[in-house]
Amino acid sequence: TTETKQQNSHAPSSSSSSFFLLGLPGLENIQVWISIPFCFIYAMAVFGNATLLWIIKTDSSLHKPMYLFLSMLALTDIAMPTCIVPKMLGIFWAGAQEITFAGCLVQMFMIHALCAVESGTLTAMAYDRYVAICSPLSYTTLLTTNTVAKFGAVIGVRAFIIVLPFPFLVKRLPFCHSHLISHSYCEHMAVVKLACGDTTPNNLYGLILSLAIVGADLGFIFVSYGLILHAVFQLPSLEARHKALGTCGAHVGVIIILYTPGLFSFLTHRFGHNIPHHVHIFLANIYLMVPAMLNPIVYGAKTKEIRERVLSALGLRKSAS
Repeated sequence: TTETKQQNSHAPSSSSSSFFLLGLPGLENIQVWISIPFCFIYAMAVFGNATLLWIIKTDSSLHKPMYLFLSMLALTDIAMPTCIVPKMLGIFWAGAQEITFAGCLVQMFMIHALCAVESGTLTAMAYDRYVAICSPLSYTTLLTTNTVAKFGAVIGVRAFIIVLPFPFLVKRLPFCHSHLISHSYCEHMAVVKLACGDTTPNNLYGLILSLAIVGADLGFIFVSYGLILHAVFQLPSLEARHKALGTCGAHVGVIIILYTPGLFSFLTHRFGHNIPHHVHIFLANIYLMVPAMLNPIVYGAKTKEIRERVLSALGLRKSAS
């Protein structure tokens, strides 16, 4: 009840305390309707990425570095919206706003770690395209299955290490004013804003981490594609250039889909003080959900091998060559 929430909101914080997620503050009257497109996006994300994983797993000709990295991306794109959508729908449909302190920290860690994993995977995919185009003769030597596994391990360990301080930095804070999180999931800064202690370390670490991950990964991606473009324009024929660029089209599309809403959400959260709060929250949800839905569509449309196998599975093509 509202009275119970108000009592809890002024209770001193402890490791057994609960938070209350408000969903989309200011849009409570239409949250049920908003849940409909969210459900559709989530269902499409799970179905599309599961289909991608199934195609890659069952077709031995796709057991190559490019598609193994794509499998990592698909797994991340299933896990990320799964971290937020079930609880979000519980809020929208049943008013199940309460989340335990420990549950909030786990959700916070998973969301930020998966974002770091996705960014790292896209960076590894950029390296894959760089080697394939700039050093094709060395491709099979440099990118073996064992090398891809090592890339995956490094990406996972990096995400774990750099995100691990988040829950510990939040756990040390006292929450003596309010336990009402003005968000639909336990986003780090949304939780930190409720604290009545010194939040400088949280703010500083969150800003440095965001800029470091995005800066380092995007920097590597830009350098890789700069070298790729230089190599492509050295090719003698126009057809060869188009073919080389075509192999990068899907990856570039996914990079744009992921980083554009992410950067926009980050900038509006930090500097867009005149933007309504529910817009901030809506953008944060879009950032975690829409790329997960669009990524398999982009790869299905832009990658010939996957497109042919999808058409074959649907009975729209006799065979996938």
